[in-house]
Amino acid sequence: MTPPPDGSPPDVAADVAAGAAAEFAPGVERALREFVEHLRLERGRSPHTVRAYRADLTGLLAGLTALPDLDLARLRGWLADAHASGAARSTLARKAAAARTFTAWAYRRGLLPADPGARLTAPRPRSALPTVLDREQAAAVVDAAGARAGPDDPVAMRDRLVVELLYATGVRVAELCGLDLDDVDEDRRALRVIGKGDRERTVVYGVPAERALRAWRESGRPALVRAGSPAALLLGARGGRLDPRVARAAVHRAVAAVPGVPDIGPHGLRHAAATHMLDGGADLRYVQELLGHAKLSTTQLYTHVTVERLKVVHEQAHPRA
Repeated sequence: MTPPPDGSPPDVAADVAAGAAAEFAPGVERALREFVEHLRLERGRSPHTVRAYRADLTGLLAGLTALPDLDLARLRGWLADAHASGAARSTLARKAAAARTFTAWAYRRGLLPADPGARLTAPRPRSALPTVLDREQAAAVVDAAGARAGPDDPVAMRDRLVVELLYATGVRVAELCGLDLDDVDEDRRALRVIGKGDRERTVVYGVPAERALRAWRESGRPALVRAGSPAALLLGARGGRLDPRVARAAVHRAVAAVPGVPDIGPHGLRHAAATHMLDGGADLRYVQELLGHAKLSTTQLYTHVTVERLKVVHEQAHPRA
């Protein structure tokens, strides 16, 4: 299935489409609406996460006559149906997380007599090692992004900056597109980034990204800015804030221009930034801060990547490997 324009996974898009015609009992519909507002306003979840949770819960709650009827048997049956329809382990894990979050909230609000989600289990998603560019490949991708940049091509200068900053800082593409001009500290070569859960962090960038940023601010951005343009650092061709989809397309174009490089997007550059930092001796907790991970265990995935790369080098080079 083709992903929708907003970037939702196909299974989420299907659930949203199915839920559009779903019928809810009045109390159930009100609870779902209030829970979505809780995620958005109180928990600070991203629009993507809110959309995914709402889609999952639409399938769970549709046809329920009263919210107190939501019990563990219904939760398990719902996951079993998803499994039988071929849902991936990661999808089942997300659905279970959505259900547990909802039932815990409903129990605290007094809408459920007990929390059935506390006993709900689902298979853990497999932690597949990400595809990571080596240093030479990453450098070639950055060079390809700027190959057509010049004083008369503001879009190319912007795309070069997009790739430079994604690789230099390891920020998420949505975080990059959310930057405003006053989030840039040029003296310290630092960016103030608002990440998941509205958590703020500071990331730094190097000299190549500094040059790309200066060129963009001096020549590129002024050519695209319009009377109604926001204070966004990165602008689209019509003067609005750069859409993350456009930034992703810029990364894919740069990657496609380098023969032999695996097809990655912005998150692939994030993986590369983290892995190359660890390869260079950076402390794991520093990389955690750089990436904005809430848990150190998430960052530790990249140590597995570096160990696997060390194994390859060892097997190729050591006489007793």
